[in-house]
Amino acid sequence: MSYVEDLFSLKGKVAVVTGGSGVLGGAMATALAKGGAAVAIMYHNNRQGAAGHAERIQNEGGQAMICKANVASKPELENARDEILSQWGKIHVLVNSTGTNSTTPILDIKEEEWDRIMDTNLKGVYLSSQVFGEHLIRQKEGGSIINISSASSEIPLSKVFTYGISKSGINNMTRFLAREWAPHNIRVNALMPGFFPAEQNRKILTEKRKQDIYSHTPMERYGDPEELAGALLWLASSNAASFVTGTIIPVDGGFTAMTI
Repeated sequence: MSYVEDLFSLKGKVAVVTGGSGVLGGAMATALAKGGAAVAIMYHNNRQGAAGHAERIQNEGGQAMICKANVASKPELENARDEILSQWGKIHVLVNSTGTNSTTPILDIKEEEWDRIMDTNLKGVYLSSQVFGEHLIRQKEGGSIINISSASSEIPLSKVFTYGISKSGINNMTRFLAREWAPHNIRVNALMPGFFPAEQNRKILTEKRKQDIYSHTPMERYGDPEELAGALLWLASSNAASFVTGTIIPVDGGFTAMTI
């Protein structure tokens, strides 16, 4: 094995990806499998999507399983964790990629919608980190938790009010967990994607919004899901990112660097 392969290899590791049935979650699950990890793809409603990603990974010689859990339910998360441990015995990496969105104007947002988005995007990350983080601490082998933030977490973008607030919470939670769990050699970081078309945002990516995004993105395009792989594998690797925790890494084509 070459120096670079050894540095980034996830061989012998087990990774869990919440929200793994979607476009971005599926791409990240695939990247982890290609890096050598056995990957548990978690889903809530979209079993078909999760199974499709798992099948592709297996067809390419990788290891993958699927398990159902609502990230807003601690008992369901605990059942999923136990199912994964029953299959592979250990867990080393958690990617919290579950997310949902809404375009409702601020004054029209109902409490039910606010609760639904916050339960998925913020409470779900807290509970997943708690359930799997507790195991990582008991396991005493360190680990990596990677949360998925958003460019809207730092810049108040239009049409994503509740979503943006939930992602701001992700940034703060990432830093809190990094501080709390550093003594256990558990690193907690976040990826902050720019604009990557996926199920949850495709409906608001009109032609006008596309042009607005392009004009504010130095690279003048959307991101491709596979372009998250490099940063993801770096943060997941216990060798390459061994001294990296509490960071929010933009993968946004320069969006957050743009002013006028």
